[in-house]
Amino acid sequence: MPYARPWLSYQQQLEQLIGRGITVTDRDAALSYLERIGYYRLSGYWYPFRRFEPAAEGESKRETRATDQFCPDTHLLDAVELYLFDKKLRLLVVDALERIEVALRVDLAYLLGKRNTFAHLDRSYFHPSFIRQPAFRGSHQTRFEAWMEKYRGLVKRSKEDFVRHYHQRHGEELPIWVAVEVFDFGAISQLIGMMKVSDQQHIASKYGLDWQVFASWIYGLSYLRNICAHHSRLWNRNVTTQVKLPKPREVQWCDFLAKDDERLAKPFVLLAITRHLLKVICPNTQWHLRLRDHLLTFPTQKSVRKLGLANMGYIENWKEWW
Repeated sequence: MPYARPWLSYQQQLEQLIGRGITVTDRDAALSYLERIGYYRLSGYWYPFRRFEPAAEGESKRETRATDQFCPDTHLLDAVELYLFDKKLRLLVVDALERIEVALRVDLAYLLGKRNTFAHLDRSYFHPSFIRQPAFRGSHQTRFEAWMEKYRGLVKRSKEDFVRHYHQRHGEELPIWVAVEVFDFGAISQLIGMMKVSDQQHIASKYGLDWQVFASWIYGLSYLRNICAHHSRLWNRNVTTQVKLPKPREVQWCDFLAKDDERLAKPFVLLAITRHLLKVICPNTQWHLRLRDHLLTFPTQKSVRKLGLANMGYIENWKEWW
């Protein structure tokens, strides 16, 4: 179906929202939000406040569909405050993921560098069956070929002085302890996922995890990093990449999530994973406390439809072990 919605001025956007039942107490402030944040970005934050009705048979896989109308007493500020809460949440997450990313670079460089200076370029240092798997369903590239293409692109796009200096003095190929400095989280996740089981387990054991769980968690954090990097809505997102959990009693807080697919599909579990890894990397970190304090500032809505940390997939009694 061709897209037929017309362009609307900021004033028209505001009138449309008011006409659909949203309460605006300060028109100037409301226009400022639309001008600075944008109607479309804010729409992800007022979506939960829309009225829902049963979906017509065959119209959707879902049982309900969102209408254009808002629930009673929904204020534009309900959406704006959620947006601001989410913005700070992403900034906190990026701070932690940066430290995890740097630590993983060191883990990879130290282990693979011991094997060979250029181990990251030699498929013999990786698991034979893992590297032969398709990069994704229907792909003609293997995982190793996709990794090499990504890695070459990262090196080519790098503006770092150390890359240029190394190329000028030593040649084209970077040793692993230099190469890791151009890796992004996605490249780290790809590389870990191709490593021999013994090497994956060697790194995973540092974090008190099984190798399969560890690889799954790093892949999940790569997904989380992408959300934050693109300034996308995080707080109640449906997580398409669900992580594996350790066996019962291996990691105590994970036991609260056992057989709870609904919670595994929400971002709280990724925040808890971030906390777990960061406390290994930086035992004296206060990050998890700053995140806890921020979560406790979750905004109160004026709308009759109330949202809360449950929409993030939080675990009961989380404050007791956090």
